[in-house]
Amino acid sequence: MTVAKTPELALDCAEPETLARFYAELLDAEVRPGPTPDDVEVVGRSGTRLTCRRDHGYAPPSWPRPEDSQQAHLRILVAAADLDEAEREAVSLGARPLETGAEDGPHRVRRMADPAGHAFVLTALDPGGEYPPSD
Repeated sequence: MTVAKTPELALDCAEPETLARFYAELLDAEVRPGPTPDDVEVVGRSGTRLTCRRDHGYAPPSWPRPEDSQQAHLRILVAAADLDEAEREAVSLGARPLETGAEDGPHRVRRMADPAGHAFVLTALDPGGEYPPSD
């Protein structure tokens, strides 16, 4: 039995409108009001949703820290030839690179934080357009 059709991710933040605009620009998606005044949704063309939810006591995650687990991060796939451009665009929208000390390995990645401090990874698809291994 299928329990659900489409997963939705919710990100706590201090300013949901600002964070929603960041992800809408980054993902070429639409910003819509959420179900409550504290929610703003980012809706992709496929119908996937990312909800930015106001948390009045929000404190950004401190990632990476060896003593804390990462918990979760968004993985955003881009064409391999566009990875450097995707990183520049993300920074121009308000993202910041995360220093991780990790090498790219068999696929190229850029570890970043959104304007509210949540980790996300720009991951290059391999030249054949295949989904890369887990980062």
